[in-house]
Amino acid sequence: MKHIFLPISIIVIIMAGLLPGVATMTGRTVTAHSQSAQPTASKFAWPEGKRVAVSLSFDDARVSQVDVGAAIFDRHGAKATFYVMPPAVEKRLDGWKKMAATGHEIGSHSVIHPCSGNFTFSRTRALEDYDLAKMRAELKEARRSLRAMLGVEAESFAYPCGQKFVGRGRQTKSYVPVVAELHLTGRGWLDEAPNDPGYVDFAQLTGMEMDGREFDQILPLIEKARENGQWLVLAGHEINRGGNQTTRVSMLEKLLPYAQDPANGVWLAPVGVVARYVRQQRGDR
Repeated sequence: MKHIFLPISIIVIIMAGLLPGVATMTGRTVTAHSQSAQPTASKFAWPEGKRVAVSLSFDDARVSQVDVGAAIFDRHGAKATFYVMPPAVEKRLDGWKKMAATGHEIGSHSVIHPCSGNFTFSRTRALEDYDLAKMRAELKEARRSLRAMLGVEAESFAYPCGQKFVGRGRQTKSYVPVVAELHLTGRGWLDEAPNDPGYVDFAQLTGMEMDGREFDQILPLIEKARENGQWLVLAGHEINRGGNQTTRVSMLEKLLPYAQDPANGVWLAPVGVVARYVRQQRGDR
């Protein structure tokens, strides 16, 4: 068997054509084009030179949101989005009226919080037993009830359990189009990335969990979103010092001053406020 020996310079040139980022003998880097390469998020013109938008959102109208959270937000002069169900609002009706009156956004989380029947707590209100007409009727009733109770238009919506389907098997359908018809935005749950404002579908905003996290776990999410000019929507439930599905007071007490420091370039605003700004900037109708 004959061995063929090639000069080092030729080997390098061949390798440069096969591998991305391989330098040639002249020092020039040759980058291979790959179909799997992902485009970077587009930079977006946030107001007043801000470099990232952050929205804090909370689900279910938990009583701790009024009893504990309201005072924290008042002290820092910060506003958040609360996705509520009318029956839960009744438990702290005066408190929710005050929250709405002081500038917090009140969004809808449906009437009875339907999720998959695989959650035993939702077996009597399982999404598998819904159709689009039933879901549309419930979302319209939620908005009507919140308007009557709190005098607000619940333009924003959060998908209960983050699930976006009705029916089962071949009859399964997405109810995202229903949310897009009835609401300005629809937010998910347990998502893995912030929103690219130049691209995002308002009916499918991502929501990243902040329950159980300390500030040093949330800060990298903000920093990464800021690098790309993105919109980070954080999602939680209870507000307290500890416990299951709880956004920690200690985290909020650090996050809010950080977000309000002009040096950090953060625009902290409710979901609906940011969505309207993005919609205007994009020229969406």
